[in-house]
Amino acid sequence: MRDAQPSTIFLSDYSVPDFLIDSTTLRFELGEASSLVCSVLALRRNPDAASQDAPLQLHGTELELVSLSIDGRQLDDSEWSQSGEQLSIANVPASFSLCCETRLRPQDNTSLEGLYKSSGMFCTQCEAEGFRKITYYLDRPDVMSVFTVEIIADQSRYPVLLSNGNLIETESLADGIHKTVWHDPFPKPAYLFALVAGKLAVVEDQFLTTSGRSVDLKIYVDEKDLDKCDHAMLSLKNAMRWDEDVYGREYDLDIFNIVAVDDFNMGAMENKSLNIFNTSCVLAKQETTTDAGFQRVEGVVAHEYFHNWSGNRVTCRDWFQLSLKEGFTVFRDSEFSSDMGSPTVKRVEDVTLLRTAQFAEDAGPMAHPIRPDSFIEISNFYTVTIYEKGSEVVRMIHTLLGPELFRKGSDLYFDRHDGQAVTCEDFVLAMEDASGIDLKQFRHWYSQAGTPRLHVSGTYDEQAQTYTLVVKQSCPSTPGQTEKAPFHIPLAVALIGEAGQLALQLTDAAANIESPDNTELVLNVTEPEQRFVFANIKEEPVPSLLRGFSAPVKLDFDYSGAQLLRLMRSDSDGFCRWDASQQLGLVEIKRAITALAAGQQVSPDSEYVSACRELLANTSLDAAMVALMLQLPSEAYLAEIIHPVDVHGIHHAREALRKALATALSDEFSACYSRCESDEAYAPDAAQIARRSLKNTALSYLMLLDDAQSIALAVRQYESSSNMTDRLAALTYLVNSTAAYKAEALLRFYQQWQHEPLVINQWFQVQAMCRLPGTLEVVQGLMSHPAFDIRNPNKVRALIGAFCGQNGVNFHREDGAGYRFLADQVLLLNRSNPQIASRLLVPLTKWRKYLPSAQQLMCSELQRVLADPELSSDVYEVVSKSLQDYQ
Repeated sequence: MRDAQPSTIFLSDYSVPDFLIDSTTLRFELGEASSLVCSVLALRRNPDAASQDAPLQLHGTELELVSLSIDGRQLDDSEWSQSGEQLSIANVPASFSLCCETRLRPQDNTSLEGLYKSSGMFCTQCEAEGFRKITYYLDRPDVMSVFTVEIIADQSRYPVLLSNGNLIETESLADGIHKTVWHDPFPKPAYLFALVAGKLAVVEDQFLTTSGRSVDLKIYVDEKDLDKCDHAMLSLKNAMRWDEDVYGREYDLDIFNIVAVDDFNMGAMENKSLNIFNTSCVLAKQETTTDAGFQRVEGVVAHEYFHNWSGNRVTCRDWFQLSLKEGFTVFRDSEFSSDMGSPTVKRVEDVTLLRTAQFAEDAGPMAHPIRPDSFIEISNFYTVTIYEKGSEVVRMIHTLLGPELFRKGSDLYFDRHDGQAVTCEDFVLAMEDASGIDLKQFRHWYSQAGTPRLHVSGTYDEQAQTYTLVVKQSCPSTPGQTEKAPFHIPLAVALIGEAGQLALQLTDAAANIESPDNTELVLNVTEPEQRFVFANIKEEPVPSLLRGFSAPVKLDFDYSGAQLLRLMRSDSDGFCRWDASQQLGLVEIKRAITALAAGQQVSPDSEYVSACRELLANTSLDAAMVALMLQLPSEAYLAEIIHPVDVHGIHHAREALRKALATALSDEFSACYSRCESDEAYAPDAAQIARRSLKNTALSYLMLLDDAQSIALAVRQYESSSNMTDRLAALTYLVNSTAAYKAEALLRFYQQWQHEPLVINQWFQVQAMCRLPGTLEVVQGLMSHPAFDIRNPNKVRALIGAFCGQNGVNFHREDGAGYRFLADQVLLLNRSNPQIASRLLVPLTKWRKYLPSAQQLMCSELQRVLADPELSSDVYEVVSKSLQDYQ
C-alpha cells in the first residue's frame, strides 16, 4: 500500500535488462491451504547491458520465500536482500541456474492478479505485472524465455490442468494426484504465462491451416455452459481463416485453448495458446445473450487470437509501448468485425466510443499520448486512448499507405521482429521501409496527447468554377504538454452536388490520395493552415468531410441546416450520413434546451421531422444504419459538446425532443415496428441484427407516448420473445416507463434466470441505468441482493459501473448522493481489487466539465478518497492527478 507517494516511472529512464532468462521451468503443487511454486531459471548476463557486474534484481510481491539456490547451492540469508518488490542477489556468475521456491495462498488473492481461485478453479492473470505474485522473476516484457510447466494437483478436484504451449506429458501419481507437463517452444515474456486447473467440460473442434496443419481447438467451460460455446468456436475459426487471408499469418502450435472464467478483471487475455476469457466474452446463446453480446464475443475472440502475432510472436519492449500490440490488434479485430457484418455500422460504433470515452479522456487529467511518457501504475494505462485511439493511428497509416503497401509493411514488421520485444518506432519504421512513404511528422500521434481540432471553411467561386477549402488545425494543452507540433492528418473529402458526388481535381494535387473514380480525395493536412482548391466545380457543392472518420479529430464546419439535410439524405459515405443526422439532432437538442429554459414547448424543425420520416419509410437502406441515424446524440456525447454541462437540462431537453419525435412520427414508428417483426429462426447475422435493432429503436420511441397500446406492445414483446435481445429491450423500456407491469417483469426475469450469472448481470444493469428518480436507492438496495458479489468484477461493472458511468441524470443528483456512493465503493474496493477501484473512479475525474455546484461536490469526494492512508497506487494516481488544479 501507499507510503508517502508512489514513485513515477519514466520512458526516458528505460535501459536494457542486466540479465536474460534463456529457459524457465516451473513446477506448481496446487493445494487447498496453500500452493508451492518451484522455478528454475537459466540466467545469463545481458551482453548489451551497461554494467557487467550488476547484482541480480528480481521482482516479487506478496510471496513467501521457501528456498533460494544457485547452481544447486542453497543461499545463505546474508547473500540476498529484499526491499519492496525487489529481491537482490549481489554476487552471481556470468551464467547460472537459479532455483526459487515460493508458497502462495491463491484462495486469499482478491486482486485477481497472479495465481488466484475463481469458483473453485485455479487460474492466472499476469498482464501487466501479475507474474511477480507467483515467483521471483525479471517481470518485464523485454525478458523473453522458453517455458516448461509442470502442474500437480488432486485429480478429483482438478481433472483439467492447462498451461501454455503443447502438452508433452501426463501422469497419474499416488494418492489421487496427477500431473501434466506443458512446453511452449516460442520465447515469451512472463506476462503471457497462463495456468488453469479445475473441473471443466470442453467443446472441441479442429482447424486446418493453409499449409495443411491440423490444429486442435478447445473451449473449456462449466458443464452447464457447454451449449453456449458454438458461437465462440465459429468466431475463432473465422478469425484464424481471416488472419491467413488478410495478413498471411498462420497459427503456430498444435493446440489452441480458451477457458471461461467468471472472476476476471479484464475482457480476456491473449496468453500464448491458452487464452483466458471473462465468461461474458465467450458464452453466447440466443436465450441468454443479446445481439451486442454475440458481437462482443466475436470481436474479443478475434482480438485475442490476432494477438498471437501482434503481441505474442512480436511483443512490446516495455509497457510504454502497450499500444504497439493493443492499438494494432484493435485495428485488426475492427476490420475483421467489419468484414463479418456491416462495415458502416461497425465504424459508427467505433467512432461513438471515441467521441464519448476517448475524447473525454484526452480532455481530462489522465490525458496521455498513445505512447505515454510516464506512469505510476501501469494498470491505469489500459485505456481507450491506448486501445481505441491507438487503433485509429494504425488506421491512418493504413489510409496513407493503402491496403497493399500496408500489408507489405506488416509482413516486414512480423518478419523483421519475430521473437523480439520492440517499440512503436519499430512498427512505423517497418511501414516506412516497406512503402517508401515518409512518416516522420506522423510520429507526433505517438508522442502528443489531446484531440486535434480541424476548423474548415469552404468558399465557392462561381466565375472561376473553383471550390476552396481552408483547413486550420490546432490541439489544446494537456497535462505536461502545453505546445503541440502540427499533426499529419489524413482528411478524406468529397464534394456533393445536386446529383451526387462531383469529380475532384486539385489545382495542386501533390501528395494527396485519389479514389479510383476521382470523386474522393484524402488530403494530407500537415500545416497549421492549408488551402485546397478544387477546379472545374460547376455548381456550389456541399463538402463531405472526414469521410469514414479518416482521423480521430474534432471537426468544425459551419454547415447550414439545408446542407446537413442533403448529407443526411444522399451522402454515399455511411459515416458522414450518420454524422449529419447527429449534427441535426444536436441543433434540435440545443433548441430544446432554450425552449425549456423559456418555459416553452419543444417543437422540432419540420424539415428534420420529414428527414426522419423518410428514413423510416426507406426500406432500401441498411436497417441497422437507419436505427443509428434515428437515435439522438447520447447524453455522454452532448457532455463533450455543451459546456458547462448541465446534466439535468440536457437530459430533460433530449427526452422532450424524443417524445416530440415519437408523437409526430407515431404512425411511422408503428409501421416500422410491424415491418421488422419476424418469426424466422434466430441467427446473430448482420441482416437479423439490423432488423431487431430498428424494431427496438421504433419501440423505444413508441414507449415515450406512455399509452396503453405502446405498453401492451412492450409487454407482448417481453412475454413472447425467444431471444434475449428483444426481451431485454422490452424490459428496459418497461423499467423506464410508468407501466405497473415492470415490477412483475423484473421479478419474473430474475426467477427465470437466477442460475445464469451473465443474465443476472444484465438484470442488474437494466435497473442501474433506469432514468427515473429513485434509482440510486434501488442500486443501494441491490448491493444487498443475494446475487450481487462485490468481489466479482462483472457484478461491480453491471451495477455500480453502469449506474455511475452510464446514468448521468441519477449519478449527478443535485444533493451529491451519487458522488458519495461512488467514493464509498472505491474506498471499499481499494482494499481488495485496486484495478477495479481505479477504473470506477473515472466519472468523478471529469468534474471540470460540470456546473460549479457539481464541481465542488465531486471534488469533495475525490479529496475524501485521497485522504485514505491505505490508498493503493492504482487509485492514488487517478485521484491525485484529477485534483491537481483544484483550488
